[in-house]
Parts: sequence; structure tokens; C-alpha cells
Amino acid sequence: MFKEKKVTLAALSDERKQYLKRTTYKKYGILTARILILIVLLALWEIGANAGFIDSFITSQPSRIVKTFLNLSSNGLLMHLGVTCFETMVGFLLGVGLGMVCATLLWWSDTLSKISEPYLVILNSLPKIALGPVIIIWVGAGMQAIIVMALAISLIVTILELLNGYLQTDREMVKMAKTFGASKSQIFSKIVFPANLPTLFNSLKINIGLSLVGVIAGEFLVSKAGLGYLIVYGGQVFQLDLVMASVIILAVLAALLYEGVLILEKIVCHKRFHS
Repeated sequence: MFKEKKVTLAALSDERKQYLKRTTYKKYGILTARILILIVLLALWEIGANAGFIDSFITSQPSRIVKTFLNLSSNGLLMHLGVTCFETMVGFLLGVGLGMVCATLLWWSDTLSKISEPYLVILNSLPKIALGPVIIIWVGAGMQAIIVMALAISLIVTILELLNGYLQTDREMVKMAKTFGASKSQIFSKIVFPANLPTLFNSLKINIGLSLVGVIAGEFLVSKAGLGYLIVYGGQVFQLDLVMASVIILAVLAALLYEGVLILEKIVCHKRFHS
């Protein structure tokens, strides 16, 4: 009997190892495919530009973008990158913080939630970039206008996402807590908010990109530094190499910010699981 159990456990262990191997191979296979696709696209872009099939003046080409990037690296790239990152993080944190506070207040007061609902829907559908000139007049032509633009884009999304999550929390669990005499603050802190951590992080993943969009839109309108400024300047003087290099840097920055949110989510979920 003991030997049979030992054989069964050994077989399960071997199956587990095979499963982990297949999972690892699949993971690295997907990563390799992504890298190969990128290399092929860049190679075709470079070859097409050299052969004249692609107008390199309009679309630039990888080799020229690399040269522009190296030139930027020694001519203030870090300063422009730092400005955009700072504006994005300030707008993002303000949007998330104020959004959480507003969503909590709306959950707390059903009357206030119903009164605010149509206004939130209208503000969410309103193109915030169209308010750019108004924001500049209100707060001034400077970094503060760019931060307010990022805040305006991310705030409403945070409120709607979290409020919807709060309202969809397990009603039976909430009712049970009420029957045991739990206060509203206890229900929120012990049931509603913990249950909506995934909703919060989904909102963060969306908002980090929206905040960056708001910052770049603001830098298009009024800025003296930042990646948006470089893009506008490059377009004005017909330096498309500068435009394309700035866009690629912007794409890499967006990916890094998104990965930062993913890492934060893993840390919080790990602590919650082990607490």
C-alpha cells in the first residue's frame, strides 16, 4: 500500500514538472515571438527607407532615430523626460487620491450619488482636451495647467470605476454585517474596500496611461520642456527624426509606468495574501 502511494506521488510530481516546463517554454516562446516581430518590423522599415520604398523624410528610419536619440541624450533628454514623468505622476496621484475620496463619499450617500450621476456621465463623455484653453486661462500657462489637464482626464474615470465596484460588492455579505450591528465605516473598511482592490488596480492601470495622455496634450498647448514639447518643436521645424524619437521614448515610458503599476499590484496582493 505504501509503495503504491509513493509511485502515485512520484507520477504526480513528474506531471507537475512537465506542466511547469511547458508553461516556461510557452512563456519564453511568446517573448521570443514578440522580439522577433519587432526586429523584423524595424529591419523592413530600415531597408524600405534605404531602398526608397518609404519616404524617410516623412517617416524617418531606425538608424536616424538612433542617432537623434544619442544626440538628445547629451542635450537635455533627461531633463525633458524628468519633466514629463513628474507631471504625469503628480496628475496621476492627484486623480487617484481625489477619485477614491469622491467615490467613497458617493457610496456613503445614496442621495448624493443619484444627484451626481448625470453630471459624472456628462463629464466622462466630454473631451477634456477641448477644455485645454479654458484650463490655461483658469490656472495659468505653466506646469500647473498640464497637471490639471492630467487630473481632469483621470479623475472622472477613477470615480466611476470605483463607485461601480463599491455598489457591486456582495450585497448578502453587507446585509449580514448590518444584522450584526456593523457601522457603515466598518462595512466599508472590512468588506467593501478590500473586495474592490482588483477594481482599484484596474483603475490605476487605465489612469496611468490617461494621465500621460493628459500631460502630453497639455505640453502640446503650453510647455517649455517635456516630451510633448519635443514632439511639437520637431513638427514645427520639420525634424521628423526628433518627432519619431520622442514618440518611441514616450511609448517606452508608458510601458514602464504600466509595469510599475503591475509590480505595485503584486506587492499589495502578496502582502494581503500573507497577512
